[in-house]
Amino acid sequence: MLRRDILAGGAGLAAAAALPRFAIAQPARNRVLRYVPHANPGNIDPFTNTAFVARDHAMLVYDQLYGMDEQFRPQPQMVQGHVVENDGLLWRFTLREGLKFHDGSAVRGRDCIASIRRWGRRDAFGQVLMSRVAEMTEESDRVFSIRLEKPFPKMLEAFSKVTTSCLFVLPERLANVDPFTNITEAVGSGPYRFVQNEWVPGSSLAYTRNPDYVPVPNGTPSMTAGPKVAHFDRVEWRIIPDHSTAAAALQSGEIDWWEQPTADLFPLFLRGAAARNIGVDIINNTGLIGIFRPNHATEPFNNPAVRRAVLTAINQMDFMTAVIGQTGIEGRPDLRREGIGYFAPESPSASTVGLDRLRKSVEAARTELQAAGAMGARLVLLNATDLSSINAATLVGADLFRRMGFNVDLVSTDWGTLVARRASRNPLDQGGWSGFFTFWSGVDHWNPASHASIRGHGANAWPGWPEIPAMEAQRDAWFDAPNDAAALAATTEMQRIAFDEVPYVPTGMYYQPTAFRRSLTGMLKGQPPLFWNIRRA
Repeated sequence: MLRRDILAGGAGLAAAAALPRFAIAQPARNRVLRYVPHANPGNIDPFTNTAFVARDHAMLVYDQLYGMDEQFRPQPQMVQGHVVENDGLLWRFTLREGLKFHDGSAVRGRDCIASIRRWGRRDAFGQVLMSRVAEMTEESDRVFSIRLEKPFPKMLEAFSKVTTSCLFVLPERLANVDPFTNITEAVGSGPYRFVQNEWVPGSSLAYTRNPDYVPVPNGTPSMTAGPKVAHFDRVEWRIIPDHSTAAAALQSGEIDWWEQPTADLFPLFLRGAAARNIGVDIINNTGLIGIFRPNHATEPFNNPAVRRAVLTAINQMDFMTAVIGQTGIEGRPDLRREGIGYFAPESPSASTVGLDRLRKSVEAARTELQAAGAMGARLVLLNATDLSSINAATLVGADLFRRMGFNVDLVSTDWGTLVARRASRNPLDQGGWSGFFTFWSGVDHWNPASHASIRGHGANAWPGWPEIPAMEAQRDAWFDAPNDAAALAATTEMQRIAFDEVPYVPTGMYYQPTAFRRSLTGMLKGQPPLFWNIRRA
């Protein structure tokens, strides 16, 4: 039975009625925004947890030194301004007046320095910056400086990035926690305060408006830039893994916003009475890019010829159809996209080099697999059944791998268990793994700084651990590029190398609509979902 058939009857509304309600006193209903994220954040440390949902949580609680507008341009946020001296080797930043953390303490230069240090240990962009830092100094409570050993012209892009991990400013006492130890309390200076004692892991999170927040005094809200004005007294996140229950709750008004409805429910929201009350729109126009991540440290994908065989077999449209279906929405009749390489197609890094390697031929792939001596090889494929997009892609992939000639061992768990297991570098017979499917936002593949899965720095790389020195050399060339032409030359060469070494296999791209009650207005476009500027009409 389809979800839409269930929801047409009373069962769906009964499910919505069964949703947990908070027992404590609440603001008036129209002052509360209730939201269903795509996943449970679990670990709420904004630096150690690179999951999108952890970043989305952090965007409510913390602020950034610079925001990024819809055109991906950095704009001052916590910072009043900056100056650059000594041929780019000295940067001096001045904080805006009146910035306070949720514990009442003032935001100081030392808090920013400690936050940059912690972030710089974990984030790929931050690591490049920190490799060039000679010294960071607090000159006064509101002024801090960064002295470099080598110019870093992309400083503001690093500070304003919306890809995980973002540079959020924490109080010094939290920023000084070891960067490989999770922080379990969330104290920031952002527009909302995290209500720690109402956090029920796996069920709900709550935030209250920060009355001490001082928005940027002028400008227009645009993605994470401009004034961040909180119009709701309270934001509540409900973790609802069952899509039927989430859809019924949205229809009944139990929730206001469902981040990622499944494709089979779009027709339900787009017709009849539901369409009068529910809007469906795409807020992230950079799309979601699918990848298959092979484990370079163990069989069968420690052989580059075997990885290239997967490239030969892949049909990106098969994966995207399974993930998002063939139903579109107004303004975008087809949510699928193929011909995706190693950078987002609208990004300044995009290239068509190597796309002919995506041959969509299982027979040719079988020949390559046979020549590589891997026909019949065991392939341990990890799957997260609680994330519908990953589950759909994995099932298509498992079928493809079997037809290629692999002996597929499909290991299905929840996402949290998958993330824990993928950290293992053990051989297959000792609990290891061969590969997994996942998705990144298009903005994560915008340039080499934010693109974690293309890197080739071996044991320090994202799980899968490719070791590709030539890739790292071109990434360094991009950072040092004197102009746009040189930057594009570096990323084009990175794509050529990627189609040969295959750090991962691109499986296509799709646009994910979000669904919300039409009474909500002011929802900002971009990445990630944002909770300022939005209000109830």
